[in-house]
Amino acid sequence: MDAIELTLFNRRCQAVCDEMGAVLQRTAFSPNIKDRLDFSCAIFDIHGQLCAQAAHIPVHLGSMAYAMADIVQKVEWQDGDMLIMNDPYLGGTHLPDITLIAPIFFDNTLCTFVACRAHHADIGTSTPGSMPLANTLQEEGLIIPPTLFMQNNEIIDQTFDGILENINQPENAAADFKSQMSANLCGKNRLDELIDNMGIKQFHMALENLNHYAETLARSSLKEIPDGQYTFTDVMDDDGQGNQDILIKVTLDVNDGNIHADFTGTDPQVKGNINCPLSVAAAAVYYCFYCLMPPQIPACAGSFRSIKLKAPKGCLINANYPAAVAAGNVETSTRLVDVVLGALAKALPEKIPAASHGSMNNIAMGYHAMGANPTSLQWDYYETLAGGMGAGANGAGLSAVQTHMTNTLNTPIEVLEKNYPIRITRYAIRQNSGGKGKYDGGNGLIREYEFLQTTSVTLLTERRTHAPWGLSGGGQGQTGINLINDIAIPAKSINTLQKGDRLTICTAGGGGWGEPGK
Repeated sequence: MDAIELTLFNRRCQAVCDEMGAVLQRTAFSPNIKDRLDFSCAIFDIHGQLCAQAAHIPVHLGSMAYAMADIVQKVEWQDGDMLIMNDPYLGGTHLPDITLIAPIFFDNTLCTFVACRAHHADIGTSTPGSMPLANTLQEEGLIIPPTLFMQNNEIIDQTFDGILENINQPENAAADFKSQMSANLCGKNRLDELIDNMGIKQFHMALENLNHYAETLARSSLKEIPDGQYTFTDVMDDDGQGNQDILIKVTLDVNDGNIHADFTGTDPQVKGNINCPLSVAAAAVYYCFYCLMPPQIPACAGSFRSIKLKAPKGCLINANYPAAVAAGNVETSTRLVDVVLGALAKALPEKIPAASHGSMNNIAMGYHAMGANPTSLQWDYYETLAGGMGAGANGAGLSAVQTHMTNTLNTPIEVLEKNYPIRITRYAIRQNSGGKGKYDGGNGLIREYEFLQTTSVTLLTERRTHAPWGLSGGGQGQTGINLINDIAIPAKSINTLQKGDRLTICTAGGGGWGEPGK
């Protein structure tokens, strides 16, 4: 294929992923998917290698890119199948992220796969919002190993009903599952058209060319990193179970565009739920290096072939089953980015920004009715909050934005208040929370909730003890703080709030870059 043909092919594959995302967003029931856009869509080849993705959630897509090969090779696929799964130790991230995978056949030949992953605020835990302070995976909700969801283009009732029986609000969940199914079917239809137009042989040749092109571009850009070893350490504040200052260490070995990220020296897995499977760690590493690549590089497996990683089995970022992982996907993945970027800053001081706010600031909330018969008062909701972006050599950090491993949107106040018994009484920029420097870090935000009925709230937050660091003489960003009725509460906690109580979340600012006044 010539350059124009390859570019058109890449854009068509990306467009398929974009359309899948549009279908999912516009048919989903929950605000978590349709408003926050907490979902991702992608295409994989018959070996489970990433072919294309939309610009959705980095932690979703990077982990799928790392783990899909094992998933697809263990199934005897048939036309009309669709698989469902969420097990973090079998290619998932954490239990609320549920993935549907569909094979695409043409002339009775397996050609490719489409997949979509979406965050479900209700995955069957006793704690509303399904992000509990658990000690084991089993305590975090319903575990779905790779299981057939559809066969012969029909939903398998036994599978579907079995899942819904374990979820607190089955009607809402059923609607969102069918939205994911529709997204995959949309992708399947579009790829059927593309393969019919190109032919199977030409389609597979195009995928091979695309990966080769991506690998060539990736190696060329990574060769700009000076050869050498670069080490950096940072810590997680705590695990919510009494363990504090949990170390993450990386040594980057750079050799002629080949990258080896070694996390030897990282602390062992902990009792709390900030552990994560290796697929999540891979997502963070891929993301950091992908940011250094040219914007035209295809988002496919070839982009990551020169990047390898190692993490001791049983450490925080390569946890052993059945360690709890709900916050690992959101909080530890974010700190992994800080660690890798901190190491890269030693090699590329003019390209790497200071630390951003370093937390997804997870808030899971709701009310579960007691007894066997749930009432209309029962609800679950989950959201993440933005913070300050780290400054860099080219300018100040942005304020009140999602950074790095998440790409979700703000939930509009009107949507939140329409759907749930909550009133937002304050939503503002947290002025002067960014680190000072030649270029200041971005400011965090303040979001205050007033609850209109008894509500259970789980918080999973970071950068409440250790501030986001600055670079090249820039100052630290301010740490975040969580308050109930103006009284500080722990970074990770479960709280029962009564009608009229207020929860205030002040997120961290980003680090500054460069010495102030210079």
